[in-house]
Amino acid sequence: MLTFNILALVILGYADASRARKHHSAGCDLSGARLNVPANQTQLIAPTYAPSYIGMGVGTQNYTCNTTLSTYTLVGAYGEIFDSSCLYGTSSFESASTVASNVWYATTNVTVQQIVTILGLTHNSGVLGQHYYVPNPVGSGLSPKWDFTSSGATAGDPNAYVIGAKVGDLPSANSSDIDDLMVEAVEGELASLVFRVDTDGGQPPAQCEAGNITVKYTAQYWFFS
Repeated sequence: MLTFNILALVILGYADASRARKHHSAGCDLSGARLNVPANQTQLIAPTYAPSYIGMGVGTQNYTCNTTLSTYTLVGAYGEIFDSSCLYGTSSFESASTVASNVWYATTNVTVQQIVTILGLTHNSGVLGQHYYVPNPVGSGLSPKWDFTSSGATAGDPNAYVIGAKVGDLPSANSSDIDDLMVEAVEGELASLVFRVDTDGGQPPAQCEAGNITVKYTAQYWFFS
C-alpha cells in the first residue's frame, strides 16, 4: 500500500468539519451537495442531484515511455480515496486538493494508520476505497476502477465497485495537472457516473526516457448513483 502524507489535510478537515457537524464524516449529509463544472463547455455535464460519495484521491499516475514517439503513455494509476464528505460546505473544501497535494509532495511518509492513531479516530480511518486500473471488461486495453469492497461502510459488499469508460475530458488550465474527467460505469454497482475534478499534478514530463515512472497527483472524486 502507498503511504500518504495527508496529515495536514485530515487535521484541517476534521478540525473544521467536526466543529460544524460533531460526528464522523461517514455520517455527513450530502443531500444538498451539487457538483459545479466550468461553464461554456460540453465535456463535463454535472448531474442535478446529490452524489453518493465525495472522496479525495491521493496517489500516482503511472506511465511508460514510448521511445518511438518520445512521449509517455498512461499505463495505470493507484490511489487511496479518502472520505471528504464532511468537508463539503466548509471553508476547507475548495482548498482540500491543494492542501493534500502540498503535503503529499512533502513526502514525510505518514501512513493512514498513523493518522488514525494520532487523531484518536476509530478503526474506520475514513478510507472509502482504492483506485487502480484493470483489464477492460467490455473491450481491449485497461479501464479505471474504484474499489470500495474492503473499506468503510461498504466493506464486504462484492458489488461496491465501479469500472468505467471515459465519456468526457476537460483539459486543465495548468499543464502539470491531469484532466478533469466524466466516467460512465460499465460494470459494478458503486456508481453510474464518476467525476474527477480539482486535479493537482499527475502529468508526466514532455520528453521521456526509456522505462516507467510514477507521478504524484491529488483529485476530488464525485460518485453518483
